[in-house]
Amino acid sequence: MAGPVVLGIESSCDETGAGIVRDGKLLAHVVASSMEEHARFGGVVPEIAARAHLHAFNPVVRQALDQAGLRIGQLDAVAVTTGPGLSGALQVGLAGAKTLAYAAGAPLYGVHHLAGHVAADTLEHGPLPDPCVVLIVSGGHTSLLLVRDLVREPILHLGDTLDDAAGECFDKVARILGLPYPGGPAIDRAARAGSPKAAAFPRPLTRPGDDPYAFSFSGLKTAAARWVERHRLRGEEVPVADGAAALQEAVADVLTRKAVAACTAYDVKTLVVVGGVAANSRVRALAERRCASVGIELRVPPMTLCTDNGAMIAAVGDLLVRSGAEPAPLDVSIDPSAPLAYASLTPLARPAARAA
Repeated sequence: MAGPVVLGIESSCDETGAGIVRDGKLLAHVVASSMEEHARFGGVVPEIAARAHLHAFNPVVRQALDQAGLRIGQLDAVAVTTGPGLSGALQVGLAGAKTLAYAAGAPLYGVHHLAGHVAADTLEHGPLPDPCVVLIVSGGHTSLLLVRDLVREPILHLGDTLDDAAGECFDKVARILGLPYPGGPAIDRAARAGSPKAAAFPRPLTRPGDDPYAFSFSGLKTAAARWVERHRLRGEEVPVADGAAALQEAVADVLTRKAVAACTAYDVKTLVVVGGVAANSRVRALAERRCASVGIELRVPPMTLCTDNGAMIAAVGDLLVRSGAEPAPLDVSIDPSAPLAYASLTPLARPAARAA
């Protein structure tokens, strides 16, 4: 007998996503991005994002249902990102999800955005190993986690960024180098023609005595800005490709070094790398090489599931439904700054932890 059909809605930033999952299998995956509307401002404008979600919500959901060959009445549950994220953007997604859940007569689940990124990997590689180390790297978040049962157990933070996230560092340095927004893909493209050894950028928090699992990219951003400034003060053309390659190498080095060290220290045999920066070619290549050298399995979702999407939220909803979690009340609200402790942002919706 087929399992429940779960629709997932994601609207935490500038992508409106709808995905449909059944028994861990992806049935539909649709994303509408307002990235181009934000590009001329050099970053996401919350009001523009919220308005874009309003315009995109219905078409995206309709397209997802069409892809899956389903009608609203055939949905068994609706999951939606309720935090963290931009307040107005989250409100649009939640209001739409509540409407769909009511229309379908289906339960509603409030999901943590970052737990969605973790669950995205299950749509490609199956259930997460227990335990696994997860490196989340995106525009707003950089975290190293120890994950057991994603929806039943609390998520243990081994380390988080103390200031800028890795993706934020890419965005800011891309602007300094004169590259377009979003900075991550632009840095990756430019770096192909450059030398990673062209600039001796620092590797923050990698010295003896530093927190082995914490991250800090603000100083790296400043070092890159000073490198560009030195070239300009000497009247030289800034070697953009070299700067991009050196920056990318520094970020990838720190991320993968700490992630592999965590796996070794906790005797974990699987590293999962997720989030928008997981699409970076150098992060993927260096993680692959370092994991292979110490016998760790590396799991990275396909690039279409690395960035924000509704499929990853549906994946969490699917796990919650199948674990017997209680749904959220229809008056559930958003939490724009929600910490990542559990996959569900509604305490009542968390299934009981497994017996030790």
